[in-house]
Amino acid sequence: MENNDVKISKKKPIFPVTPALQKYLRTYQREAKLPIGYNDLMQFNEAFPLMDKFGKDSLWEGPIYAQDLIETLHDGLKEIYANLKASGNLRIVEHKYIDKIEYCTFGNTHPFRIRIVNRLNDVYDYFYIKKADASRIYGLEMEEILSPNQVNYLVDGDTLVEEHIAGIPGDVFTKGQLYTPEFNPTRIAKEFVKFNERCLIMLLGDMRAYNFVVQITPDFDDIQFRIRAIDFDQQFYEGNLKVYLPQFFKENLPYVKMSMEQLTEKTVLQYQQEERSSIVHRVRSERHRLTDLRDVSNKEELTTPENIALLKQGMSDYFKDKNYLRCKTMTDIIELNIKNIIRQVKL
Repeated sequence: MENNDVKISKKKPIFPVTPALQKYLRTYQREAKLPIGYNDLMQFNEAFPLMDKFGKDSLWEGPIYAQDLIETLHDGLKEIYANLKASGNLRIVEHKYIDKIEYCTFGNTHPFRIRIVNRLNDVYDYFYIKKADASRIYGLEMEEILSPNQVNYLVDGDTLVEEHIAGIPGDVFTKGQLYTPEFNPTRIAKEFVKFNERCLIMLLGDMRAYNFVVQITPDFDDIQFRIRAIDFDQQFYEGNLKVYLPQFFKENLPYVKMSMEQLTEKTVLQYQQEERSSIVHRVRSERHRLTDLRDVSNKEELTTPENIALLKQGMSDYFKDKNYLRCKTMTDIIELNIKNIIRQVKL
């Protein structure tokens, strides 16, 4: 594995949710009628910067709303949480209250982060409300279908609601816990190799350390790790192949170094093959859903012709496979990725 810094587009456009995508979302229970939307949360008068625990700007702000609007927003947010977590059953929010509404000025979808607290025991949870971006929705769907992870989200028009994905941010993990003595470095390296492979097959881009989290699970004889994406804005938009390989981002250099220290070329190939086999299994079990997603995304404009041309040439060179040159869309490239790994697993 090697590492070079990668440049990505400074501003990717937000792609609207089309009627065809709405129909798909309705079919797979991702569409919901929500009491308030993203634009309602944008009605704040002013905002103050929020600092992290080290006193640095966190890039999040605390919006200030008119007093007569707060109750409506809070009631609406509790109902949204009930929709997200319990199919709209309001009993789960009977003893909960909205503790914080925070707004992020960084990123494409400018999310709101909502903290909801159970007043009986002070246990809290987070969820997010964002501008609905078709790229991100396709990324969430690909994650649900092809990765070992489940994602929970709802869409209503131009509003996207997402469940919080728990874990230690990848950049925070490298600074404080990557070389923890009781952690097996080979297991961390193995997971990074698998994550790297998964991102390329799914064409999930920009997986720098702050765009994924590390989940730690104690097992009976060791500690297990999983790397999970939390940002799906750069789903099959960029034309540069390296954008889809986390190993090329300078922010991920600690993971790359650990992988080079702990793994041989043979074990890297073994873990890549394990991930491909897992993806094939998921493709077979979710083939109808994946076909429906392909049929919708293949007809949409989700990137530029220049990016498609650049990426299919890059994939052709990388895999030494001229079939990529016949791809017409980013969806075609993913479909060829999947077909190729199915063939490899059968060999």
